[in-house]
Amino acid sequence: MSKYIYGVYGASGFGREVMPLVKDAFSDSGSVEFVFIDDGLAEEFVNGIRVHSFDSFLELEADEKSVTLAIANSKTREFLFNKLEDNGVKHLSITAKNAVVLDEVEAGVNLILTPFTTVTSNVKIGKAFHANIYSYVAHDCVIGDFVTFAPGVKCNGNVHIQDHAYIGTGAIIKQGKPNKPLIIGEGAVVAAGAVVTKNVPAGVTVFGNPAVPLTKENMRKMR
Repeated sequence: MSKYIYGVYGASGFGREVMPLVKDAFSDSGSVEFVFIDDGLAEEFVNGIRVHSFDSFLELEADEKSVTLAIANSKTREFLFNKLEDNGVKHLSITAKNAVVLDEVEAGVNLILTPFTTVTSNVKIGKAFHANIYSYVAHDCVIGDFVTFAPGVKCNGNVHIQDHAYIGTGAIIKQGKPNKPLIIGEGAVVAAGAVVTKNVPAGVTVFGNPAVPLTKENMRKMR
């Protein structure tokens, strides 16, 4: 009988949330083993699951190994994504059974859709996207690579979010227009609870309602 190993890279908070989704998806797949991979963790087990370094994971015997990246930092996620490819490890995408995915959704590998998330119709999503609980992506959105949604993000239609952007808990992104999408630039950060009503430049952090760049002057105005 073929043996399959399913790994979650990262054994901290998010990884511990993702592992039950992996087990739920693949426990009936025959001869399977579930492992955490964490190069910085000294513990041998987390929640009853063995923790391996990446090197010891590579030494495990299996017919097929697949790994999902439960790593919050998007740059680290990209580094590990390439590390998996360089070592011939398959990418594992995880969609919670109660997540909703509608029509004509294109998604890259190593996707994680946690419980109560929704992706509606005609959406394009890049590599290693994280959508945390109760977040959604509405129609005609384009999401880049290594983008992170914290819990409760509301991304309305016709929004383009570029690579490595981080959208904080409870943020709301106003709907764009078909001929003029609202754009969140590469590496931008939208703070928790922010209401984004206009484009966010690359690398800029915005906060507040309506969201403005995080500067000393804007922080004084918000007090």
